[in-house]
Amino acid sequence: MAELTRRHALASAAAVATTVAVAPQASAHDHHSPDIFDEVYKGRRIQGRPASGGGHHHGAGYAVFIDGVELHVMRNADGSWISVVSHYAPVPTPKAAARAAVDELQGAPLVPLPAN
Repeated sequence: MAELTRRHALASAAAVATTVAVAPQASAHDHHSPDIFDEVYKGRRIQGRPASGGGHHHGAGYAVFIDGVELHVMRNADGSWISVVSHYAPVPTPKAAARAAVDELQGAPLVPLPAN
């Protein structure tokens, strides 16, 4: 039988802690559609609503806009959300994804993705 090393014990503890921290968030959002929002955040108008066809909707039928330009968002399997602007920083809601994108853009305009 393999010997339990300190490295394996720490890795196992980290995996358990991550699972415990993520699981409640994921289950809270699995069966609910995201809230509709329309607000001004750091001088930019951010909006989110159910998608009405067309566009880039990998976000479970949900569309997000910054100053009227669609922000491509996607919902991950664990219930978190990412955007094309902040792809490697999952957040709990589409509103948080829009706010993270505004933060990342630092005043630059959002350039729309071309339709295929």
